[in-house]
Amino acid sequence: MQMPQHPYHTNPVSIQGSSALVPVDLNENHVDSHNDAQNGGYQQAESLFRRSQKLEADLHMLGMKIKQHEDNLNNLNAQKSKLDNSILHLQVTSGKSESSNTLTIDNGDSPLPISKEEVNKQILQHEKSAAGILCQIKTRFKAQASHLTPTKDVVGIVATLGQVEDDNLSRLFSEYLGLDTMLALVCRTIEGIKALEMHDKDGIVNKSSGLHGLGASIGRALDGRFLVICLESLRPYPGTYMADDAQRKLDILNPRLPNGSCPPGFIGFAVNMINIDSSNLFGVTPSGYGLRETLFYNLFSRTQVYKTRADMVQALPCISDGALSLDGGMIRSCGVFYMGNRVDIDVRFPRPEISMGIDNSLKLEMQLKDLKSQKENILEDLKREQTLLDVAKVNFQKKKNEYIRFLAESSANATTQVGRF
Repeated sequence: MQMPQHPYHTNPVSIQGSSALVPVDLNENHVDSHNDAQNGGYQQAESLFRRSQKLEADLHMLGMKIKQHEDNLNNLNAQKSKLDNSILHLQVTSGKSESSNTLTIDNGDSPLPISKEEVNKQILQHEKSAAGILCQIKTRFKAQASHLTPTKDVVGIVATLGQVEDDNLSRLFSEYLGLDTMLALVCRTIEGIKALEMHDKDGIVNKSSGLHGLGASIGRALDGRFLVICLESLRPYPGTYMADDAQRKLDILNPRLPNGSCPPGFIGFAVNMINIDSSNLFGVTPSGYGLRETLFYNLFSRTQVYKTRADMVQALPCISDGALSLDGGMIRSCGVFYMGNRVDIDVRFPRPEISMGIDNSLKLEMQLKDLKSQKENILEDLKREQTLLDVAKVNFQKKKNEYIRFLAESSANATTQVGRF
């Protein structure tokens, strides 16, 4: 019996070696390509991330450098400001402020006061004034005058309670305050004010009591009004004092122009140019204050002194409580100017009884020279720090631009990669 034949034929399969052909998945190559693409994307993302971190770290470092240089500049400017203040203080103290040694104005032949005795003589010329009568009483009664009821609370007369080293400044200050203020009596308390003058029930002055009675007793009738200042009622200076200053000068901030610099020609504050006897620097008022922070601060406040009128006018934005110039310029208060020729007041502040010695003057000169040398070093440091700051800012801007370009390129690459997938 013959076997039936199949209608199809089988083709022989070639076998090479010992391996037979196996079925092949046509999608396998596609998967491998996809995985390779993913691995490449991850590597690129990781590289971009590392570069981003590096750029951000560089920017942070450059930013810290900028801050460091700015802090250094602020510190150096603060040191320079302190040196400027110290130099001005020494210039005024040592007489190197170019005052009347170079700018004196001759307004007559009247002698300049050089002692308290001469000032008392000038006050006595106003014989019917309260100050004139007080001087006569002290001359006649001497030590007993301080125990008389009307006068025992009187500290003195304004013109005799301060001294001024410079004759030109003495004239200026006297004119600025005016004759009535220069002749004003100064009392410690309000009780002292009451003791100077009494009134009847109708408010009429009792001519037989108080200072009026004392004047009548020596044949000097007190004529007209007179000014009296009560220290107890004055509002004292609220700030601090200059460190290690025997005169306890007030530590007032120097004026500054809008650009931060001290106005050209500024010499100092009038209140700190008054010399005060050591006995009147402390404990004059019931609260323990001295005359500088009470009497003279209220008379001069923060009045500034400049070398010339031109300097004073240039500094107008810095002037709030008045100003004077050594050539006669005068601003009473903000916006109030005194015009015309100078007028000599015949009662002025005396010079200090003990003038600055030669040794002390040389010492101040050396201190001034040292401070100026320190300032020159500070200015050099400021230039160097400013240069370093400028360089750091340029480098920061370059790195910032590089970072911005990097972000833009990264964004474009990311868009391309998303399109491929």
